[in-house]
Amino acid sequence: MTRRYLVGLIGAGITESLTPPMHEREGRALGFDYEYRVLDILELGRRPEEIGAMLAEAWAEGFDAVNVTHPCKQLIIPELDALTPDAERLGAVNLVTRGAEGTLGHNTDWTGFRRSFADGLPGVAVDLVAQIGAGGAGAATGYALLDAGTRHLLLVDDELERAEALARSLGELFPDRRVDARNALNTAEFGGLDGVVHATPTGMKEHPGTAFDVAALAPTAWLAEVVYRPLDTELLLAARARGLRTLDGGRMAVGQAVDALHLITGVEPDAERMRAHFLDLVDADERTAKAAV
Repeated sequence: MTRRYLVGLIGAGITESLTPPMHEREGRALGFDYEYRVLDILELGRRPEEIGAMLAEAWAEGFDAVNVTHPCKQLIIPELDALTPDAERLGAVNLVTRGAEGTLGHNTDWTGFRRSFADGLPGVAVDLVAQIGAGGAGAATGYALLDAGTRHLLLVDDELERAEALARSLGELFPDRRVDARNALNTAEFGGLDGVVHATPTGMKEHPGTAFDVAALAPTAWLAEVVYRPLDTELLLAARARGLRTLDGGRMAVGQAVDALHLITGVEPDAERMRAHFLDLVDADERTAKAAV
């Protein structure tokens, strides 16, 4: 008999998320009857503080697991029976599974970036890295960089207090590394970096432009992007034009989905197949957007 899975995504403004079709297609490819539902709190008229009630309702309906995104990644923690060590250290949960011992909160944002970084930029130097942006995905990407061996991480954000708060948090988690907060870097500082992770909304369809000038980077530097809509941001295109090694934001999105599917089903998904499907979804999304103009 085919194993059935019912999975959901709770968050705000998520009706166009590419996660559901990615999960469903790969779940079917693995031989499961796999359904993934979007539970958008805006569409449902719910408040973020109702995350506990929404989770209870999901379990009552027979859900096997629930992904969680903004603005519920921290709010959900008190509602859970336990957290994985990494989710506890990061103070954020984006996947909840349940078993005989109750509910368990995971964080596949950071493992997704770690997976994508290892696959997409193998062998790059990571001693001195700057991360542009200390909010949203910044904690997960910063954590992954330090876990990958970065010795000195510069967190750069227009809101210095936000960068300082993340620097303190990551510094406590990795006491043998150096994590500094800045509100800007000068040209010489950019030129000395091994690489840069861009983790701000700049470059999204709603926020066009670039967060910094890639011309300041050394020819040997690399650039990793978190934004994936569009997949080829202005920043990535500029970096590629200079011949720099790059990592598009779609790889992180696929990486966290791969890790989530594995945790939900116990079966290792085909990461390359999921990547190919993701690219198909992005291409269809971009063609639809162009046709609407």
